[in-house]
Amino acid sequence: MIYALILFAITYVLMLTFSKYRPYIALGSALVFILTGMLPLDQIFTAIDWNVLLMIAGTMGLVQLFIDSHMPARLADMIMTKVPNVQMAAVALALFAGIISAFVDNVATVLMVAPVALAICKKLNTNPVPFIIGIAVSSNLQGAATLVGDTTAIMLGSYADMSFLDFFWYKGRPGIFFAVELGAVVSALILAWLFRKEKKPIERTTQLTPVTDYVPTVLLAGMIVLLISASFLPSKPDITNGLICVTLFVIGMVYTYVRTRKTEAFTGPIKSIDFETIGLLLGLFLVIGGITHMGVVDAAAGLLAKMGGGNVFLIYTVIVWASVLFSAFIDNIPYVATMLPVVTGLASTLGIDPTLLYFGLLSGATLGGNMTPIGASANITGIGILRREGYEVKNSDFCRIGIPFTLAAVIPAYIYFWVLFA
Repeated sequence: MIYALILFAITYVLMLTFSKYRPYIALGSALVFILTGMLPLDQIFTAIDWNVLLMIAGTMGLVQLFIDSHMPARLADMIMTKVPNVQMAAVALALFAGIISAFVDNVATVLMVAPVALAICKKLNTNPVPFIIGIAVSSNLQGAATLVGDTTAIMLGSYADMSFLDFFWYKGRPGIFFAVELGAVVSALILAWLFRKEKKPIERTTQLTPVTDYVPTVLLAGMIVLLISASFLPSKPDITNGLICVTLFVIGMVYTYVRTRKTEAFTGPIKSIDFETIGLLLGLFLVIGGITHMGVVDAAAGLLAKMGGGNVFLIYTVIVWASVLFSAFIDNIPYVATMLPVVTGLASTLGIDPTLLYFGLLSGATLGGNMTPIGASANITGIGILRREGYEVKNSDFCRIGIPFTLAAVIPAYIYFWVLFA
């Protein structure tokens, strides 16, 4: 286990140090895990989250069709007529992304909203990096708001037998949704403060950009509806969401080819897929699979349980903030999967209702990914979009927004859960 932990630590240090080479570092580390046997051959396929990779590929291609239709430019014009300056435009986009992300996967949300942000930044001739970072972290925040917002929320709902409505009202009290929204309000104020110098006024435009084709917009809207609907299907395949996105992408390409009779209808959208981002996620999935197999995640969960002793408040505090710390560096899915039975056992030993610990675990694990640029798939996706536009995101650029945003979102939720469910 110690060798797996060392290799994992080296991998993340290298990725944080050499940001341009993250995909190659992650894939190289994954290869070492496989060659050394720390990730057995029969676990390679299952370690990879194919649903996320398919969602990214399908949504990226569909978003390119969306961009080609000029709809993002039109939405950018519409937003620019409603906000007074660049500061409020950034906050409005982050809140918009958060609302969508409460019902749609975080990665898909970033892929849908980022083109609108890029269009606004091009019109204003301003740096899009903080805009995209704000969208990514806001998407991660809202993932815990509803049963369908994030994989970890789905896992908790299944484990604790919670329905969609239980996230709004649970056991006679306001549920986790309102804790997340409380954090969203505070974090929006933090974003407004971080963008306080961006007071450049936005010129009003009387003429909106004409949209050349509304079908890509319909396909994107259909994707949102299908993703929400699929969340209610019992015993659905793990790659259902990915198949939805890829299928709609293929439909979009075929439609475009029928309309234009040009091979660019296929080659253009396929070229738009960011294979470096997909490679980075692929490598990280394998690395996490390796440390999970070697018992690193289990050991971390056991250590977390011991640190709390018998004090409920201390255990709750440790679970929340250790979850924030762990999920800043490792995928929160295997962590949450491991910690759910640990939390249940702790609650049983203490003779308390596990709800407090469940919600603390989910909020900490979901929001902790905003601490680092590689802490969540949405962050990696957003940075990949910026890289394709010619912008390199420094660790300091991300952390300047991610860390205060995380603290502003976690602290209100941390207090909220203790007051209502302790």
